[in-house]
Amino acid sequence: MIVHTGMDHSIAPIHALHCRGHAIALGGRCLVMGVLNVTPDSFSDGGQFLTLSQALHHAEQMLDDGADMIDVGGESTRPGTLYMDEAEEISRIRPIFEVLGRQAKVPLSIDTRKSSVARIALDLGASIVNDVSALQDDPEMVRTVRETDAGVILMHRKGHSITMQDKPFYRDVVREVRGFLRDRATVAEQVGISSDRIIVDPGIGFGKTRDHNLKLLANISQIQELGFPVLIGASRKAFLGELTGRPVGEREMGHAAVIATAVWQGVHLVRVHDVKAVSDVVKVAQALRKSHE
Repeated sequence: MIVHTGMDHSIAPIHALHCRGHAIALGGRCLVMGVLNVTPDSFSDGGQFLTLSQALHHAEQMLDDGADMIDVGGESTRPGTLYMDEAEEISRIRPIFEVLGRQAKVPLSIDTRKSSVARIALDLGASIVNDVSALQDDPEMVRTVRETDAGVILMHRKGHSITMQDKPFYRDVVREVRGFLRDRATVAEQVGISSDRIIVDPGIGFGKTRDHNLKLLANISQIQELGFPVLIGASRKAFLGELTGRPVGEREMGHAAVIATAVWQGVHLVRVHDVKAVSDVVKVAQALRKSHE
């Protein structure tokens, strides 16, 4: 397990994420979380890594490209999707964790809304649960995270995946998302999940219009005021297509702009598909931020 020491290009405040006996320093530099979707229907890379060899090769490539973490998902949560069968989701992620859990030298995250899926991944070596429902969809998820000492990513999502993009409305999107994340973190702490195990994610693209996403990305500092590490996941999202006119596979340059501005604002983690390109963006943006201090 890599323990990040955060020696240069400091971003404030500095946190240590404690998960399953490991301390991961967040704050010395922005960490890059690589996405590994073993799904046939994810919006950007569905069907690309369905076999075990394909998935493991992609994971290895992301590690070679500089990934600090890998987030494995077996169920698509794109707009309009229904819950998939629990057994099918487990069958997709189990073989990945059986190998990566033994071999990977970086923290592993399981992207799921189901406690049974999370429990298996954690038993096989995952350290973090990335729950797009912020521990709301499955009542047992709270217990799973608490009992396993896992880290947890609490994400804002307006409504359910099926309907979240049906004319989402906010009076003040930054204030409302910030309040939701504060409340969910408070609930987590009240049930025994310590604050040093919590990461928050404003949920770019989950129940937001293009303008909502832009407002959140331009005001990350207000989310950081909660005192938790902040993760941004905007890779290949639809709003980038709206802004640039590019299809899913051609949105990396637009995404690079998002990453650069997020790093400039001091975000702690970014969740991405193109680890190699984003790692370069992060390095340059951090150097510029450091020179500005």
